Amino acid sequence: MTIRHHATDETLMRYAAGQLPAGPAMVVATHLAGCPVCRARVAGFEAVGGALLEVTEPVPMAPDAFAAALRVIDAEETAPAIAPLTAAPPSLARRRVPGMLPGGIPLPEPLRACEIGPWRWIGFGVRASAVKLPHDPSARLTLLRVGPGRKLPEHGHFGTEFTQVLVGSFIDGYGRYLPGDLSEMDSQVEHQPVVDPDGECICLAALEGGMRLTGFLGRLIQPFVRL
Repeated sequence: MTIRHHATDETLMRYAAGQLPAGPAMVVATHLAGCPVCRARVAGFEAVGGALLEVTEPVPMAPDAFAAALRVIDAEETAPAIAPLTAAPPSLARRRVPGMLPGGIPLPEPLRACEIGPWRWIGFGVRASAVKLPHDPSARLTLLRVGPGRKLPEHGHFGTEFTQVLVGSFIDGYGRYLPGDLSEMDSQVEHQPVVDPDGECICLAALEGGMRLTGFLGRLIQPFVRL
């Protein structure tokens, strides 16, 4: 698999520093799982960060910092365990085999600890599934499943949109995206992804900010779409 679209250096630096929100960070982690080029870049940024820490003037810790850290650890150890995917209710199990995408394709490793919801209709030929992160259940992360030849509404973003292709492919005005590719579109971009006609496309998507639908149809359905 040849990956042609990668995360930007700014995004990889933010990821290495732990500065990405949970949803976008999971999209980037999924990309890194299959991209040795970006993994090497992250390792380089982490090495630079470690070197900077070594020469940074230390700051005194609060007197109770160690005790506070122990309290956080104790709270995590006593928190209720998150039910594994295999414990999903029968209605969910009928819609999705745990740990698998449609067609029997395994979920990427970073997603296997997540709770994957059922597919819901959000437009003609377009379905979405909410992904709940065990470490941040409030994060907004979505699997999108779009039929062959279907167009998503033309849209822009109030922040940055991160989209990792898992299955199939799509094109927009900025290129063609295949499995393993990461599309990163900032608030200056408006585009309309179109799935290739030879099969459906499944992507993992997260936004910093929100989606801004454009055009007549987009304005009509904007109140009903929350990704």
